[in-house]
Amino acid sequence: MDARLDLFANPVIGKVLRHFNAAGQALAESSLPAATQELVKIRASQINGCGFCTDMHTKDAAAAGESATRLHLVAVWREATVFTEAERAALELAEQGTRIADGSGGVPDEVWANAARYYDEEQLGALVALIALINAYNRANVIVQQPAGDYVPGMFG
Repeated sequence: MDARLDLFANPVIGKVLRHFNAAGQALAESSLPAATQELVKIRASQINGCGFCTDMHTKDAAAAGESATRLHLVAVWREATVFTEAERAALELAEQGTRIADGSGGVPDEVWANAARYYDEEQLGALVALIALINAYNRANVIVQQPAGDYVPGMFG
């Protein structure tokens, strides 16, 4: 299976992706915990059906020491007992932010208030940017049918 378009070879989208990657680096340097960032990226990617990003972020999380149990349970985090209340709040915000078109009125106030219980202003800003960024990556990969399965942790940096 080949992608419809080589995202990195295309002069326009390649340039855009370099900016996305720079934004991702800024988020990686934020005070939002790295494990939370990976969980959010995985959950949004699952919702969006982005195999490439799901593959990448589960492998990156595992390489960083995340347990297989937690990685297997991200898709069903509501029923899982392995996530902290802060992580659960981030996952709920990620789901609501990813599924904006599924409901009316955007992210509910109670979802935002719950996230604000656990994260400070900088971390909330990082969460908002992270959710927006991973959704953008997901959409590009899904549109071009980017194949999944061959990612090796660290191959892009």
